[in-house]
Amino acid sequence: MSTQLQIQLRKPAEVAPARMGPLSKLPVFYELTSRRVIVAGGTSAAAWKAELLLAAGASVQVYAQEIGDDMASLLARGADQGEITHHDKPWSLDVFVGASLALADAESDAEAQAFYCAAREVGVPVNVIDKPAFCQFQFGAIINRSPVVVAVSTDGAAPILAQAIRRRIETLLPPQLAQWAALAKSLREPVMARLPKGSARRTFWEAFTERAFGAAPTNLDRRTLDDLIRDIATQGPAAGRVTLVGAGPGDAELLTLKAVRALQSADIVLYDDLVSDEVLELARREAHRMMVGKRGGRESCNQDDINALMLKLARQGKHVVRLKAGDPMIFGRAGEEIRELQSAGIVVEIVPGITAASAMASRLGVSLTHRDCAQSVRFVTGHARDGGFPADLDWRGLADSKSTLIFYMGSRMASAISERLVAEGLSPDTAVVVVSGVSRIDEERWIGTLHDLAHGVQTIKGAHPILIGIGGVFTELSSASTCLAASAPSGFRSSAAQQH
Repeated sequence: MSTQLQIQLRKPAEVAPARMGPLSKLPVFYELTSRRVIVAGGTSAAAWKAELLLAAGASVQVYAQEIGDDMASLLARGADQGEITHHDKPWSLDVFVGASLALADAESDAEAQAFYCAAREVGVPVNVIDKPAFCQFQFGAIINRSPVVVAVSTDGAAPILAQAIRRRIETLLPPQLAQWAALAKSLREPVMARLPKGSARRTFWEAFTERAFGAAPTNLDRRTLDDLIRDIATQGPAAGRVTLVGAGPGDAELLTLKAVRALQSADIVLYDDLVSDEVLELARREAHRMMVGKRGGRESCNQDDINALMLKLARQGKHVVRLKAGDPMIFGRAGEEIRELQSAGIVVEIVPGITAASAMASRLGVSLTHRDCAQSVRFVTGHARDGGFPADLDWRGLADSKSTLIFYMGSRMASAISERLVAEGLSPDTAVVVVSGVSRIDEERWIGTLHDLAHGVQTIKGAHPILIGIGGVFTELSSASTCLAASAPSGFRSSAAQQH
């Protein structure tokens, strides 16, 4: 039985990145060195804000007739940078003139409103501590590896959450990152003077970044980087390269760290139809994105056009990320692309991804190799180039009750899969699961038997390709799936077969 697929060809097309989503506040890093900042109040909260401003080099002017212990201590010890002056009097309108920022710790809303209106009248950005209605700007939870500075804001909704996020980020950024950032600052001028804009500078800074998360920089590191600037200036940047990246089944959290790094260093991302928007959004925003999808029975790009495009871009010195759903080495035609690129002398790296079968097993809580049920797992293509089955597919070998079968792209051939396996001796009562959009928010499942496989596929309404799992490991799934559904993402649909 064979079904011919009608494929409409299209050319690879560049796609604009998704627009930036709405921002509750614009994160801005503000130069305050030697600039006047007004702080009204002598409380502990005012003292903490004053200390933060001093760390940024500001000239802090404190207006308060009464000061607490924390403010008194800060005034007594002075500042390592910036300067702080105490004025033993309340603030007045004239003190705002020439100020860069104004902060107050006000006891009442009336006092807060008076301070807010006075600052606004003079045109000075204002913040009243813990009173969001009287704030034009806010302070985030800060991770300080200066000159690397990270700030987290929840727009005042959940300061404790911001602190928790800060603690998590703290664990990711080694303390020595500050030294690497200082080194980067010292290298910036020679890089700009000797290396042209574009790929040459990117090549250098990518090499720099690879070192920056290791041990603290040494004199040897500085000499090595100086040599790299010289080499790139005289020899040019490295030749272009292609990285085949597995995008996984759709959930962006299932990407490997190496995949994320590749996406964030890409010049061009060539991606398939099946790659989720969440994964694509992890790419460097400046990277050009081109959709080169291939879908059975739909408008698709020709593989030769994709190969030619990769060659063309790599020869221009670009870092091309070929982003493929699942794992590129499993039914991803990666072999053809690797052979084409290597024959042209293009460097190719492969970053594996989680294939849909593995994601399905995890989502279902089913071991594909449970020793009581299966001695092997077989991944099988659901159709060949002409839309039918490969002529040499070993159906007798597949009809093994001690194997787990996973059919990729098998929706159109579900009836034939059932008929051929039963004809070769596999019981029609063998357990079957059909999953569409595995790991995605709109994941769908059908659970039944081999006899009802064609019906089960028809119950799937989603637009995603389906995966068919067949074998004894799925026998207990009906009872287990009830529990799993409770933890499924919003939009998840599951249906059990009508037993005949």
